Amino acid sequence: MRIIPAIDIIDSKCVRLSKGDYNTKKIYNENPLEVAKEFEDHGIQYLHLVDLDGAKSKHIVNHKILEQIATKTNLKIDFGGGLKTNDDLRIAFENGANQITGGSIAVKDKATFTNWIRTYGADKIILGADAMDEKVAVSGWQEESNEELLPFIRSYQTEGIQYVICTDISKDGMLQGPSFNLYEKIINDLSYNSNEVKKQLKLIASGGISTFNELPRLSEIGCEGAIIGKAIYENRISLKQLENYILSN
Repeated sequence: MRIIPAIDIIDSKCVRLSKGDYNTKKIYNENPLEVAKEFEDHGIQYLHLVDLDGAKSKHIVNHKILEQIATKTNLKIDFGGGLKTNDDLRIAFENGANQITGGSIAVKDKATFTNWIRTYGADKIILGADAMDEKVAVSGWQEESNEELLPFIRSYQTEGIQYVICTDISKDGMLQGPSFNLYEKIINDLSYNSNEVKKQLKLIASGGISTFNELPRLSEIGCEGAIIGKAIYENRISLKQLENYILSN
């Protein structure tokens, strides 16, 4: 299972929110590049970079931070937050994103998101399926849609999507443990045999991870990756622990 630390950006600073509420903003570092380099120094290869200013303003904002981290580290970056247009996507990839995550766009403009999958390939486009009570949330989690989580993911599987980041918003930033049952349900329901080809969902768990011992359990369930945010910044999980986990797998 891939270990994917998160850096969330507001005003060019590394922050964390609780349950997506901008009023709970806590600044952890004024220099996101410094944080990214520290991750890399501990053997981490992947980064989940979220443009929270972009999510709020509905267009890419912090692409300079993306470029800085992409050019000064070797981290493979998935970038999300406010990507709404083909131009936003072009800017993200030109500034060093290896993958992009689309959440609100996948709900509100299915034609555009589907076109992104076809244009860039399923290895480059991640579906952001963030939910509250198994209903998909959009616009930086400020709105709940009428989309049911599992049918929503299934509809994009038919379009070729493989990577899915699922955050249970009620868990995010709360350090109370991830939604094991939800991830198990998604993997059991959406990994299936079709035309004798295994359609294996690459599910990335996000939200609520609070202790190191939760990581092996997510791996056993079948999660392809785990995004870790506040647990790192609050020293609940050490970078040394993550380094040892990566080396042993």
